[in-house]
Amino acid sequence: MTIDPQAAAQLLSFLLQPWYDAIANPAKAQEDVLHRNLTDYAKTEYGRQHGAEQIETLSDYRRAFPVITYETIKPTIDKVMAGDTGLLLCEETIGWAITRGTTKGESKFIPMTPTDLKLRVSAGRAVMNFVAATQKYDIFEGVNLNLNFPSVVGTVKAGEREIEYGYSSGIYTKHVSTSTPVQSMPTQEEIDALGGGKSVKDWERRFDLAYEKCQSANVTLVGGVCPTAIRFAKYLHQTRKVYPKNLWKTQVMTLGSVAGINTKYQASLNALYGPAAIREIYGATEGMFGQQRDDKRAWTPNYDLFFFEVATNSGVKMLHEMKPGEMGGLVVSTPILPRYRIGDLILAFEPPYFRCIGREGWLTPLRYAWDEFSTFNLGQL
Repeated sequence: MTIDPQAAAQLLSFLLQPWYDAIANPAKAQEDVLHRNLTDYAKTEYGRQHGAEQIETLSDYRRAFPVITYETIKPTIDKVMAGDTGLLLCEETIGWAITRGTTKGESKFIPMTPTDLKLRVSAGRAVMNFVAATQKYDIFEGVNLNLNFPSVVGTVKAGEREIEYGYSSGIYTKHVSTSTPVQSMPTQEEIDALGGGKSVKDWERRFDLAYEKCQSANVTLVGGVCPTAIRFAKYLHQTRKVYPKNLWKTQVMTLGSVAGINTKYQASLNALYGPAAIREIYGATEGMFGQQRDDKRAWTPNYDLFFFEVATNSGVKMLHEMKPGEMGGLVVSTPILPRYRIGDLILAFEPPYFRCIGREGWLTPLRYAWDEFSTFNLGQL
């Protein structure tokens, strides 16, 4: 496939401009998102119980809607899974995302709707922005090495319907591939066909598939879960005596799932894959909330897609109101979840840059400080 640079530049500009505009004026973007969300919440039983239709200001929203966690909203989600969609959703579900981690020993189940899914494909902004900035349009002539978890691992009964559920990273990849210029190999359907197991053997089968499909391909991009990319490279050397850098000239890696990708993991990634640019994606099962936009090693929020608050020591404030050095627990409002405390601790740098430094807890700032010291990063972007 040959890419027309002028056409590619125009397409990328069209896709990225809403993000750029929101970064330039986050207060306006967040106001628009809040009112858009409230329109949807007002169509649900949960929203009606909290007076969504009467809310006009941020203060009204905070008074009417409490901050929730997965534990507090889980009984409602269980009823939605049983078929009572209107309790929490203004649309029918089209799928469910599950966490790889656990909440009190159980995976979290998060419903997905058509509106929600449109926002989730924002993960593609990381590579699109890299291509737009560098004009390396030949990246789109190659393929993305797909090392993601399955997008389908089973089904749940929702009323009279059987609804598929799977891992969010695989779901993102499947839909990013259909809505952006990024082509992934193996396809997500090929990965799904191997099943949803998490054992070493399951992952070896996925890694073997990735090698067989891509060994002779032009792999210009690697996207997905950072630890999985490292595991694949080590498995490749163990079984084939080669590293990814011996097979491909990867130009950019867009990775997520762990904190410190640009500091703790960058050296390992470049040693295994070659001198590729590293671009961090910040997301979770509940949504894709931001991505790295340049060489500064932090991510920039999707202010045009999600509503962001932060619970700090001085109270709840908007994400874009945080001062450099300030940290707090992220509270997101998505089309599905109003004022959802996701459990991540966010550190602010100079606007519009942020890092997720780990899960909320007293030890996380200490661990982050040690990581910054031991990698000689010392808080640098």
